[in-house]
Amino acid sequence: MKKRFPLSLVLLLGLAGAQTATAQKVHITDIDTSVKPGDDFFMFVNGKWYNSVEIPSTQTGVGSYSFLNFPQRVRMQGILDSVSAAKNPAGSIEQKVGDFYASGLDIATINKRGYEPIKPLLKRIDGIKDVASLMKFVGEQQKFNNGSIIGFRVGPDIKNSAINIVNLGQTGIGLPERDYYFRTDSSTIGIQKAYKAYLTTLFKLTGTEASAAEKMALAAYALEKELAASHKTNIERRNVQANYNKMALKDIAAKQTNIGWTTYFNGLGVKIDSLNVQQPAYYERLNALLGSASIEDWKAYLKAKSLSTYADYLSEPFAVAAFEYSKILTGQSTKKPRGEEITEAVDRSLGHGLAQLYVRKYFPEEAKKRMRVLVDNLKIAFENRITKLDWMSDSTKAKAKEKLYAFSEKIGYPDKWRDYSLVKINRATYFENRLATSQNDFNYMVAKVGKPIDRTEWGTTPPTVTAYNNPPLNEIVFPAGILQPPYFDLNADDALNYGGIGMVIGHEITHSFDDQGAQFDKVGNVKNWWKDEDFKKFKARTQQVIDQYNQYTVLDSVHVKGALTVGENTADIAGIAIAFDAFKLTEQYKSGEKIDGFTPEQRFFISIARIWRVKTKDAYMRMYVNTNPHSPAKWRVNGPLMNFTPFYKAFNVQPGDKMFKPESERIVVW
Repeated sequence: MKKRFPLSLVLLLGLAGAQTATAQKVHITDIDTSVKPGDDFFMFVNGKWYNSVEIPSTQTGVGSYSFLNFPQRVRMQGILDSVSAAKNPAGSIEQKVGDFYASGLDIATINKRGYEPIKPLLKRIDGIKDVASLMKFVGEQQKFNNGSIIGFRVGPDIKNSAINIVNLGQTGIGLPERDYYFRTDSSTIGIQKAYKAYLTTLFKLTGTEASAAEKMALAAYALEKELAASHKTNIERRNVQANYNKMALKDIAAKQTNIGWTTYFNGLGVKIDSLNVQQPAYYERLNALLGSASIEDWKAYLKAKSLSTYADYLSEPFAVAAFEYSKILTGQSTKKPRGEEITEAVDRSLGHGLAQLYVRKYFPEEAKKRMRVLVDNLKIAFENRITKLDWMSDSTKAKAKEKLYAFSEKIGYPDKWRDYSLVKINRATYFENRLATSQNDFNYMVAKVGKPIDRTEWGTTPPTVTAYNNPPLNEIVFPAGILQPPYFDLNADDALNYGGIGMVIGHEITHSFDDQGAQFDKVGNVKNWWKDEDFKKFKARTQQVIDQYNQYTVLDSVHVKGALTVGENTADIAGIAIAFDAFKLTEQYKSGEKIDGFTPEQRFFISIARIWRVKTKDAYMRMYVNTNPHSPAKWRVNGPLMNFTPFYKAFNVQPGDKMFKPESERIVVW
């Protein structure tokens, strides 16, 4: 009988040989030696690139992470150009994505139709006489991704995560988030004016006289502002417990009679007896407004929301109006080429179909195998860090390790693909194709109500450059899109891969133990598994993270929002530490051999800075700081490294350097 070794020992024994160092194939040559690494490591690594690169006029930024999705779209557009020109079997994935793409490129037909496709919808709004008929319209449009005032979705019951339930979230606004309606700085006022002008233009494009169009736009905006006042802020929405308010349908229906919940759900074909209302104040305000605001104002609102939702499906004047507004919001100065826009639309509408074609062409199976080794090694490194924590009791450590080893991992692409067999795509009708895919998405979602969780389901398309942690499923996901340089390279040495995708893996593992993820147990339920004293210590450490990042300036008086970004910052700080611990066990680290003049440790840290090599337009960055839970790229590099002592040793960071923090002040959460 073979002797059985603990999993952790088997993985550690296999770690050194997991990758062959072929470092000479990947050189580091563009370091900005005019910047001292201890002053600004992001610019030390990226300064030459940052100071010379130009952001394309059709983009809001350039570089890695989400901006890598631009070259990804070029790849996918090449696939679509090919399949759309071929004669494909009816009903095949190639036919559906190819004809969808071709219908979106046929701008002559789209322009000829003008706003004809939406005229029946506008006529239905004109026919609304009372709140009941208003809500009937809202329910009908829910099926086509025009949710307007109801934030309906289906997902796990976070206190019984084996089952899907209906969740209702706050919605109803057109600006990025609630504070845009109430801030009075010049930038925000400019955005408010641009948005009102956009709504006015949409009304005018449907033949409404200018003064009437402006009046309708202002009426719609006023209702949005009323709804926004009831919204929780992005920071408040991080409170997991406060977002769980499970109610009996009969109780909420009796309380909010204007909304008419029972009729609404019957119209959707959804049979439920309970649901989770994530932000109850929003629906209380909505119910009151349905009773107090005039039907004419609501009709103006519904027209504005519908025109805005469908603007990009209509003729060029509508799409141009939408872009002119987005220019003010994001700083993007030139509209994207039509082919790029429609490639994005295919990815959103038939994404898992297009992904099948992408994976066949661009994703090597060897990457999937290599990733599994990396993920296992990072889990071992995290287990070892839990063991060594000086602030956590042994009983809570045991629970944390149980959760760690209950993880599931998804790498590359799904084991089974999404079924689009019921979607009918016509090469001549782009608007109807968009509605068909939206309705298919709605039917796919609604079919899950009350059913067990499908643990094979993916929450993103495989070509997308992203990674995520899903606490209710206790899973981490690494799509094919991110498994490419600078994150992952089959030809790179371990230092670059552990500092790249290794850091991302550590980051995603840590999300199960950040301020939100730490509230979920090993099976994905919101349930306390901590000793009270340990959780107090944990919260004190995450408060240190909040306080540190609040100090970072992004643009003039704009600062990182520490409370909004605390989960991501905690994951960045720990992700680097976990990846470095795993890297220390490799042969390359042990050898100490320099490559391109850099030690293994230095190449590891340089890789971290390279994966966040990003430059954005200022307008985009202002919106990003207000709405995104991630810190800007520079602080995803410098912030965590300021807390990591091995970085100080690798680059001889000394007192007086701008990134120096006394060792006693360096934050360690995990």
